[in-house]
Amino acid sequence: MSAAKDTEGTLTAEEKAAMKELAQERRARKKGAKAEDDLKAVLDKIAEMPDEERELCTRLHEVITGAAPGLAPRTWYGMPAYAKDGTVLCFMQNPTKFGVRYTTLGFQDVAALDDGPMWPTGFAIVRLTKTVEKDVAALVRRAVG
Repeated sequence: MSAAKDTEGTLTAEEKAAMKELAQERRARKKGAKAEDDLKAVLDKIAEMPDEERELCTRLHEVITGAAPGLAPRTWYGMPAYAKDGTVLCFMQNPTKFGVRYTTLGFQDVAALDDGPMWPTGFAIVRLTKTVEKDVAALVRRAVG
């Protein structure tokens, strides 16, 4: 199934599913979801991934939470995400989620990554080497501010 929009501009099945997941996440927050529930939801989402994606995202989760233990793990559109003061700061998008080629580590506008008139907010990660892990940890620490 392709993640691309059709010529009519309608949402794909993957996008519709993500919107439904967001609605469920918001309902859970309104009902007072606890931090441990949010962490479990993140770990469950990672556990559902195909083997290679699961291994990469498990390690990425460890790197993010190790670099910024103050971030609150939660899901966001059904993806593992990490919030600062209740607002999503960064998220992981595994390839299977929307039928893309690689895992993405993305940052929202609350991330303190501003650097001149243009800066990246999304990073393709195909393999987590020690160097990439160090770069991700530094990027997350910088994003937290």
